[in-house]
Amino acid sequence: MIGKVVSILENESSLLGGVYDELDELKRELKSMRSCLEDADRKRVLTQGEKSWVEDVRDMCNPVEDILEEFIYHMNKPQKGGKFTKHLYRAIKFPENLLEMHQVASRLQDINKKLKSIPERRQRYLVDPVQVTISNENHRRVQNDSEALLFAKGDHLVGIEDDERLLVKWLTDDYPGRSVISVVGMGGSGKSTLAAKVYKNQIIEQHFECYAWIVVSQKYVIEDIFRRMIEEFYGSKNEKVPTDLSSMRYKELLRVLVDYLAPKRYLVVLDDVWDRNLWTDINVALQDEGRRSRVVLTTRKEEIALSSFGVKSCVHHIQPLKPSDAWDLFCMKAFSSNSCPQELQHIATELVRKCGGLPLALLALGGVMYSKKNSSEWIDFSSGLNQELRTNPGLEVVKGILFLSFSDLPYQLKRCFLYCCMFPEDYQMYRGKLVRLWIAEGFIEHDKAKKPQLLAEGYFAELVHRSMLQAVTRSHTGRATTCQMHDLVRELAISMSEAEKFSVVCNGEGSDVEVSIAPRLSIQTTSREIKSITGLAKVRSLFVFSANLIPPSSAITLPTGLRLIRVLYLEDVPIEKLPDEFGELFNLMYLNLRRTTLKELPKSIGRLRNLQTLDIRGTKIDVVPDGIGKLQKLQNVHAYRDNPNVDNFCFVFGTTCPSSICKLQGLKVLDCVTAAPNLLKQLTNMTQLISFGITNVRKEDEKDLCISLQSMSRLCNLFVMVTDEEEYLGMDSPSFAPPGLKNLVLVGKLEKVPRWFCSLQNLTSLYLHCSKLIEDVLPHIQALANLGELALINAYAGSKLWFSTGFNKLVHLYFRSLSQLDEIIIEKGVMPGLQRIYVGNCTELLMLPRVYEMKIVWTAQGFDTYLR
Repeated sequence: MIGKVVSILENESSLLGGVYDELDELKRELKSMRSCLEDADRKRVLTQGEKSWVEDVRDMCNPVEDILEEFIYHMNKPQKGGKFTKHLYRAIKFPENLLEMHQVASRLQDINKKLKSIPERRQRYLVDPVQVTISNENHRRVQNDSEALLFAKGDHLVGIEDDERLLVKWLTDDYPGRSVISVVGMGGSGKSTLAAKVYKNQIIEQHFECYAWIVVSQKYVIEDIFRRMIEEFYGSKNEKVPTDLSSMRYKELLRVLVDYLAPKRYLVVLDDVWDRNLWTDINVALQDEGRRSRVVLTTRKEEIALSSFGVKSCVHHIQPLKPSDAWDLFCMKAFSSNSCPQELQHIATELVRKCGGLPLALLALGGVMYSKKNSSEWIDFSSGLNQELRTNPGLEVVKGILFLSFSDLPYQLKRCFLYCCMFPEDYQMYRGKLVRLWIAEGFIEHDKAKKPQLLAEGYFAELVHRSMLQAVTRSHTGRATTCQMHDLVRELAISMSEAEKFSVVCNGEGSDVEVSIAPRLSIQTTSREIKSITGLAKVRSLFVFSANLIPPSSAITLPTGLRLIRVLYLEDVPIEKLPDEFGELFNLMYLNLRRTTLKELPKSIGRLRNLQTLDIRGTKIDVVPDGIGKLQKLQNVHAYRDNPNVDNFCFVFGTTCPSSICKLQGLKVLDCVTAAPNLLKQLTNMTQLISFGITNVRKEDEKDLCISLQSMSRLCNLFVMVTDEEEYLGMDSPSFAPPGLKNLVLVGKLEKVPRWFCSLQNLTSLYLHCSKLIEDVLPHIQALANLGELALINAYAGSKLWFSTGFNKLVHLYFRSLSQLDEIIIEKGVMPGLQRIYVGNCTELLMLPRVYEMKIVWTAQGFDTYLR
């Protein structure tokens, strides 16, 4: 909101004095409130008075935002009257929309009074101005539970035998120096349980001379950790702890530890590490005397596990329990006989699925269900799981563990995390989609040194590293590309979102009260048209997920009251037409119409002056209206249609765009358009493109296309497809080679391998489709320093592919429809990082290349080979 106020003050020279003064006062008030909110957030635990103040501030946010956005709307809407009236206003410098500006000034004045009354009211009822310190029960419980594991019998440990063997192997190997072993996973995944099981293993007890188990809190004091280590080490040898330990200072504690550990082989477990600086603080005390000492570290943060410790290190990512192990663990706790009654099988299976293989959740949920004896109690509990997570004392441990991860998030990441619960259960969220949504929502702080896109991608990576989001797929570079929320984490996020009036998730039957309490609404099931949902005037972001519940034949229409909507997400919704009033959605920044049944966009789309992202992939829209050229803030256009048959030449269809799109100086993504003469000649203006796709390219288009591509110096992703399977792709110009190109897809016949391939030193992915090359492509790309993925689909007519040298970073290989290929040779030492080979529809290929150990997974089309 501060950014909006500043923007208005800077850009509206015709503001009335009263409006300007009130806006300026509002800006100062908002800045003070933001500082106080950030301070409150860092405290994590608030007094009741502080909670009341924070709630009052949140309640004021929506009306303030309403005023600002309505003001912007009135300032930018087309004015009534003819040319004479408009010239008259300009001549006498008389502001247009005078009535609206008076109303805004009056409402702002009222808002400022209410804002100032919030701290005054708090001060009035503040009995003791001294800061109240409240102990954090969650942290205390975590520490107690962790230490209790050392004395547990382990009756309920399942599915960790292989993990235990691996850690014992790492702890007892012959490496002479000190090493660090990190166990990483989300809260409640069993990291501490596994570490405790290994810690008590007889082989480990005999291998090391002294031991220490240290639980590290989010806020630690290094002197306290040193004292606990001394107590643990001395205790493990039944030796008397120094009597003056409590009075020792840092230097004295350090001396005791260094002297004591110098002649010994020690084992230290640092459980639940949150701060990457811990190793720097503790390293000096755990010196390396070449005695094969080991440090085990458990953490929820992948960035800590992957840190450079300056010594040999190993990382173990703890995986969710297998379905069979999860079922056994749940039944052990839920049923006295360890066997689930037949009538409860369906409900129990669903509860186990909700736990997502999380041992802590399975144990807690099983313990709660033990007291429920009939199916009606089970049904009631299962249907109200969200409420149970909030209120059931038996699940408090699960809520507390998960809440610790949330509370540790930086202020700006919390909104990004909560936003993810607006997607349905088990929904796979793409990195790029989330990044664009967060930007449209205004979650990304302005930073002169870093672009919003890079900041948002950093937020995404951080949430994955912290195990708040689970990576589902990764690129060949290991970067997470899609993610999803663990079911219980999502339930917790939904409850927090509603409590903080951040968003509402409903089933489409919600009342006005449910809909209007938050600015973001996600409708995830519906039995009636969304146009009948009322109370949407306050909604700024609307998500609808209903593809599987609304019959495809019954088209739906948009509801009314969305004038100030910012994000409209209608992916897979069977909507056939947008209303003419669609152009009045002045505030719209993100529009997702992917795989809807739309056949055309309204001409009024040219009035969506704030639109940043337009996604019409998979629709029936063939042509984009001319008005798109007026959208100067547009950054991303996704407009292609997929053919599910990947062997078909035309597996992608472009969309016809007007040449006016080339006027958009801010456009960064254009995927993908149909080549047309009037468009090709003007592409040279689009120097800012990062991602570009074009179809229907002809041989005679080569010159214009290459000239245009040479001007796109920032291009990272390029897709080019010719008109049909017999058309040659003429891209032999030696001067064409965008220096930053990372992903290249060429679809069409090639007479020879383009000689500029060897200059693409930043290229990470190369995809050749229907190239039908006679010449071997490998010698031209083997020296590419960053190539990680290579796909040849009907791209080579030769009989042999010989990887003789190079390909140092290649991770994934895809071969499909290479009809003449009968041999693949991979020399020893080539492709040292290769992880996966996919081969499909290569009818002459009788055997796999000889590579080291492989795991072969047969599919209907071919076979996947995963290198162990």
